[in-house]
Amino acid sequence: MRPAGRGELDSLYFDYPHFDAPEARDHLSAPADVAICGAGPVGMAAALTLAQQGIRSVLLERKSTFNDGSRAICVSRSSFHTLQTLGAEKRFVEKSLPWVSGRSFFRGKQILEFFMADSNHDKYRPMYNLEQQYIEAFLYEAVAASDLIDMRWQSDVTAITDNADGVTLSVTDPNGSYGISARWLLAADGARSAIRTMRSHRLKGQNYEGRYVIADIRLKRDCKVERFALFDPDCRPGGTVLVHQQPDNVWRIDYQLRDGETEEDALKEASIRESIAGMLGEIGFDEPWELEWWSIYSANTLLLDEYRDGRIFFIGDSAHIVPIFGVRGLNNGISDAQNIGWKLALVLQGEANEKLLDSYTPERRGATLDVFANASKSARFMTPHSRGWSVLRDAALSLALDHPFAGEFANPRNMTPYTYGDSPVTRADSDAFASGPEPGAAALNVRLDNHFLLDLFGHGFTVLHFGPLAHPEQVAGALPGVTFVEQPADGTAAQRYDANSGTAYLIRPDGHVAARWKQAESATIAATLRQMLDGKVSGND
Repeated sequence: MRPAGRGELDSLYFDYPHFDAPEARDHLSAPADVAICGAGPVGMAAALTLAQQGIRSVLLERKSTFNDGSRAICVSRSSFHTLQTLGAEKRFVEKSLPWVSGRSFFRGKQILEFFMADSNHDKYRPMYNLEQQYIEAFLYEAVAASDLIDMRWQSDVTAITDNADGVTLSVTDPNGSYGISARWLLAADGARSAIRTMRSHRLKGQNYEGRYVIADIRLKRDCKVERFALFDPDCRPGGTVLVHQQPDNVWRIDYQLRDGETEEDALKEASIRESIAGMLGEIGFDEPWELEWWSIYSANTLLLDEYRDGRIFFIGDSAHIVPIFGVRGLNNGISDAQNIGWKLALVLQGEANEKLLDSYTPERRGATLDVFANASKSARFMTPHSRGWSVLRDAALSLALDHPFAGEFANPRNMTPYTYGDSPVTRADSDAFASGPEPGAAALNVRLDNHFLLDLFGHGFTVLHFGPLAHPEQVAGALPGVTFVEQPADGTAAQRYDANSGTAYLIRPDGHVAARWKQAESATIAATLRQMLDGKVSGND
């Protein structure tokens, strides 16, 4: 929603482009290897992942422009690494605002200042703030530059039919209707997924009582970029307020509705202005401000039982809904897109058995459940769902007024990469490691002389070895295109990976460790890699 007198897309800081439906029609019904329904950040990330692996896709979006409002605004370090692999990170780095810390207040007194993990070895900061319009615009620039992505705006998928080797989609746009056959379909069409409804699937889980207003304002203030959380402030007694600074002097404010406050009343422009003025006064922001946009949401933890339905894979919000607390929704969806993207590419290229795709649900649903475990703690704290939880929350916060340790209860537990410890594409350790990234974990970055270790990894599988690796051609024979990265056995990387001469790590295309050996032989690496691609490795073997 926007203030009176302004149009639906009349923004103070962003010019929304308009995209027409395809005019040329001859090619629209040509069969596709992969069709993607939904061109939000997750759908575009999936198309870019496939393209980076050499796979063509058709990307269908029913709208004519990008999503309005800031919506998903926090992009994690792990997502920046994904953006780098897609060649799309430059614009994000230039525009977004990095942050490493946040502060929480209870009844006007600071009770916590938290710092996310950050070191000289990290190329990117733990978190970046960027309005979703820019996230979509920058990803679209990369999509439009790719010859392997056929982007179709104002294209609504109205029906799906299974066929012998894929699905057939019925698509309608302002210029007509047509059918298109695809070997695989990625449903990235969001929380209200039409694909999910067509296939008679439903999300299951928990709906939290609390409802929040999202409001964007424009206010010029020079200060450190950090997250503010206000518990039981004078301006919203009993409620919670979150404040994030964004580019273009835009501030995102999330605040909880009061008990008995209806959505209708809360969404009135006068109510929005009154609430924001009170919150800004409480945190000492006395600069003039302009109202940009607002909406409302509820905190939910919902997901599908199975992320795959035959030739269809659900990614992003079509597969799961997570609370905003800990900024996990967008980042979790980007990981979905990358995960299924590289696996589908290997299958389509004939390098992997379709059994490899069976790993998608356990890996990404496992990641979602891990998100729920952390986000639910934050959600209960931010939005107590019962009188009992409210009493416990307020007791902990009251304790934090005089005892700093209790302030940790208000820590948002921001997102970290999930470890695929028990997966067909992860081999459990057979050697003893004292440290280093375990199988399934994200590879560690290391600052080298004038670059970073992860910059050396390839787009496919990578073998990171310490000291010489004899007969690397055996590994290349198991999967063409493997990248080999050699590091000295006495260097900084060796220390962080608990490596000595002969140690090797097999790294997946998504940057997670597939396997590691203290003393590696190329034949063993090659055999393990082939077993993974054939779907024959158990995470417990």
